[in-house]
Amino acid sequence: MADSVAAGVGEEKETENEDKEREKRASNNTNRSEKSGGPSEVTETLGFYERNANKKDKKRNLSDLSLVRFISAELTRGYFLEHNEAKYTERRERVYTCLRIPKELEKLMTFGFFLCLDAFLYVFTLLPLRVLLALIRLLTLPCCGLSGSRILQPAQVCDVLKGFIMVLCYSMMHYVDYSMMYHMIRGQSVIKLYIIYNMLEVADRLFSSFGQDILDALYWTATEPKERKRAHIGVIPHFLMAVLYVFLHAILIMVQATTLNVAFNSHNKSLLTIMMSNNFVEIKGSVFKKFEKNNLFQMSNSDIKERFTNYVLLLIVCLRNMEQFSWNPDHLWVLFPDVVMVIASEMAVDVVKHAFITKFNDITADVYSEYRASLAFDLVSSRQKNAYTDYSDSVSRRMGFIPLPLALLLIRVVTSSVKIQGSLSYVCVLLFYLGMITLKVLNSIVLLGKSCLYVKEADMEEKLFQTPPSAAPSRASSRAHRAKHTSSPPGDPADEEVSTSITTQPVHQEECPAPHLPSSESDQFLTTPDDTEEKDIGQDGMELKHRAPKKDLLEIDRFTICGNRID
Repeated sequence: MADSVAAGVGEEKETENEDKEREKRASNNTNRSEKSGGPSEVTETLGFYERNANKKDKKRNLSDLSLVRFISAELTRGYFLEHNEAKYTERRERVYTCLRIPKELEKLMTFGFFLCLDAFLYVFTLLPLRVLLALIRLLTLPCCGLSGSRILQPAQVCDVLKGFIMVLCYSMMHYVDYSMMYHMIRGQSVIKLYIIYNMLEVADRLFSSFGQDILDALYWTATEPKERKRAHIGVIPHFLMAVLYVFLHAILIMVQATTLNVAFNSHNKSLLTIMMSNNFVEIKGSVFKKFEKNNLFQMSNSDIKERFTNYVLLLIVCLRNMEQFSWNPDHLWVLFPDVVMVIASEMAVDVVKHAFITKFNDITADVYSEYRASLAFDLVSSRQKNAYTDYSDSVSRRMGFIPLPLALLLIRVVTSSVKIQGSLSYVCVLLFYLGMITLKVLNSIVLLGKSCLYVKEADMEEKLFQTPPSAAPSRASSRAHRAKHTSSPPGDPADEEVSTSITTQPVHQEECPAPHLPSSESDQFLTTPDDTEEKDIGQDGMELKHRAPKKDLLEIDRFTICGNRID
């Protein structure tokens, strides 16, 4: 180290000596140039002085680069955020959006919860009365005579089918022993129960997705006009498939409720903790995916259905536990912390999931008001004279919530848990039934008023008076229709055929062209392009590609079962 310093000092001295010698030579050259007047020597002398001045400046700058000067520069350094105003404004809006998400999401969840409650109460309150009225009409027809071409209206036929399905499945549920199922599940290990619970959740989504198709096929097969060509296997096979589906789905939900009951009654609560942690795994599977507005709407509907189903499962668990402890109210407070913990974890997971999805995909919080308006439109449209489906079926298609299996399980649990003895018990049951009807009517009135307000705010009133669109045909039927269209001459009735939806009530105007929906601003409020493209080959050999129309938010149904579906 000392040698290197000495070498550096020696080099500096040598450079100083060389500079002194160059100055002497320069002064001598100037004296000579003044005597002789040579321009080349003068320029050489000036260049030397300039180089010498530059070297002195560099040495001065190097001497200024000290540690104190660096620290002072770091402490006094400044910058201006307004130079990138757009970036920081966007970041602030993202923060405000995340803060608004819990409020807007809970508004949607609350509205959706009461929609599911309305459809759920319909099975217990108005459906039995409607079935009774339809049976009275069916029995009094021989006395009153046929007043029309139909014995029963399509809606009455669907109600009677629902009633028969519930009665048959309830009689079949009596052969299922809940206590034996509970002890069988309780004897399994914790990890095995965790795997079983996850499998049950997946199976529930698959059953809900396919189950509504089975019920819709039954309703349409039973109410399809007789003059049409028969293209189905018959009403009885469809009815048997519907009964089998409702029974199996009810058994599946019973196993799910039993597993949750075992988790509540476990001593160390390890299984309940694992089930709650499963909700947080859902964040990992959803947050880091690309979501459009329609995909977020599907996932929101799925969350509404899942939350309502969890509430009913918790109610079933509480009923079973209260029965085992002879309806001791003190035991209810023992279950209360666990119930609150499950509900709180579900709400926290939904808020975090939706907050980060909207942040990563640049979706504003105002989109939840659009989702709420779309759900409100379903309720208002089901009250119209030209309604083509029942409201409970509309909720089933939109959210994937099918109330029949869940209502069947709740009836089975209540009848096995509550013993009715004496005339006073029957009076209490009658009063309870009247109270449920009152709750259903009040809930429907409030929901209808709120729905009209939401539809008006979204400027969707004009859609209420439009003819319901027919379902898009499949690829095979569309190809056959195109072949018939190209082969038939203009004016042929084949050009005016209308593909009828499964749930659309029969329309006798067969030669009426397909209804055309006028485009408006409200039609464009949430659309996603459909990736399916159809190719038509003309006589000239040219291929024409026709892209299917964009899907309106109101046309999205049953895909809500798979909330993470990405187009």
